[in-house]
Amino acid sequence: MSIEITDWLRGLGLEQYATAFRDNDIDGDLLWRLTAEDLRELGVASVGHRRRLLDAIVAFGAPAPAADASGLPAEATATLAPKGDAERRHLTVMFCDLVGSTALSTWLDPEDLREVIGAYHRAVTEIVAAFDGFVSRYMGDGVLVYFGYPQAHEDDAERAVRAGLGAIDAVRRLDVKSVKLQARVGIATGLVVVGDLIGAGAAQEQSVVGETPNLAARLQALAEPDTVVIAAGTRRLVGDLFEYRDLGAVEVKGIAGLVPIWQVLLPRIVPSRFEALHGLALTRLVGRDEEIDLLLRRWARAKTGDGQVVLVSGEPGIGKSRIVAALEERLRTEPHLRLRYFCSP
Repeated sequence: MSIEITDWLRGLGLEQYATAFRDNDIDGDLLWRLTAEDLRELGVASVGHRRRLLDAIVAFGAPAPAADASGLPAEATATLAPKGDAERRHLTVMFCDLVGSTALSTWLDPEDLREVIGAYHRAVTEIVAAFDGFVSRYMGDGVLVYFGYPQAHEDDAERAVRAGLGAIDAVRRLDVKSVKLQARVGIATGLVVVGDLIGAGAAQEQSVVGETPNLAARLQALAEPDTVVIAAGTRRLVGDLFEYRDLGAVEVKGIAGLVPIWQVLLPRIVPSRFEALHGLALTRLVGRDEEIDLLLRRWARAKTGDGQVVLVSGEPGIGKSRIVAALEERLRTEPHLRLRYFCSP
């Protein structure tokens, strides 16, 4: 483990975990990928210490306001920021805004307002970290978050929507200075270019070029308090995993044509993620006759009392679940017992 992380922990007042970080080979390249579960495995049992570490981990690549909100030293922010060349990425962007912050500034003492904004930032940051998102920037009362960068997941769009709903709930439950807080969230998904580092020192960040961040910010502005609004690209990826309210097609400043948008109401209980993401009307299976025949032969042997186990493996998106669905269609008229289990992505 590099000396910078030891200094970073010392700056947070948590140097007692330096040995655990060193023994588990946590360096600057891995630090920003740690989750709450990882911290538990590292022996960080205190909820308060995990919160402080997660705030600092998510904020270390942000500009100075982020460091102020988390208490992270500016020099550690600069040292541990992720590096990399420009690249094309499919990104889901979440923009979270605190409702009524301008009005709050007119009647709250500046120190009280800072405490309110800090509590709001910490609440959103903790939710984002739980879904492995990346807080790119704190912009006053706004929080810009990426899902799909630096770490990509197959379900980044779903993670973003769940984080948006979680952030709204977390902000609503905050009790700071007897002020009732509300947030609103806009989410969009699309192709961007994650560019070179811009700025210097604690203000250094990686630029993201493309329509997606702008669309997410515009959708946030259109959202009602305590709501999450998503664009068509995100809606297509999350399928029927949530319940929605169709808000129709609206004009969005800076974007040509009407933009269809949806409000996400709540997660939906689904028997199968495959059907939720792909729908019940599946396209015809092509080019898998050999695999289906093998499964049917194993089924025939199982019916004679010769038990069989078949493992279907392959790269994500190759059609494993579709083959299982095709087998299920073939066996629909035969007596059988089906047990279904789903692991996390």
